[in-house]
Amino acid sequence: MISDRKEDLCESFSDRKILDFLRRQGASTINDLMQYAGVTATAIRLRVNRLMKQGLVVRRAETRGRGRPTHCYSLSATGVRSTGDNFQDLASALWTEIRSIDDSKVRRGLLKRIADRLVENYGGFVEGANLREKMKSLVSLMQERDVPFETSGEDSKLPVLTAWACPYPELAELDRSICSVEKLLFSELLGEPVRLSSCRLDGDSCCTFEAGHASTATN
Repeated sequence: MISDRKEDLCESFSDRKILDFLRRQGASTINDLMQYAGVTATAIRLRVNRLMKQGLVVRRAETRGRGRPTHCYSLSATGVRSTGDNFQDLASALWTEIRSIDDSKVRRGLLKRIADRLVENYGGFVEGANLREKMKSLVSLMQERDVPFETSGEDSKLPVLTAWACPYPELAELDRSICSVEKLLFSELLGEPVRLSSCRLDGDSCCTFEAGHASTATN
């Protein structure tokens, strides 16, 4: 049985770090990943199996000396593409070009298309039978990308999504239109209209998003 401490370590050890490790080290065993992560074999297998289901990791048997073949895990072609996405300079340049579009209708349409593409990328990872469950699923997705999100308002009818850090900090400094993209993205993923009720760009300590029928006010 995994101890509470091991469970905590597993929660804090993101899938992204496993993918980054495999990108640097190449084919690795469960033992290799255990030593790197400092968690149990069971915890590693749970994460690796999930990554295989997502098509990011593949497994093959390798013979290393005498004895039974050893299962080794490596990135799939999709996994390689997902870990080679450090394109901050390119993203900043592209966002600057978007800002330079004079036609506001064209600019809004482009932002909507960007949000729709992000929905395609993330939609399969956000699940739940209701708004609260979907919001918790979205929090887990953001946390696996090392972005600190959480939900609050357990005692209220409408939960609140809190972002303690911006997923796109450099882009947000260039233009707060990125907030509009986030609202569109979260609205589609949660299936409810989302309102940005506080923002770090306004000096608040965090960004909060209110979702639900009561959040249809423009913001």
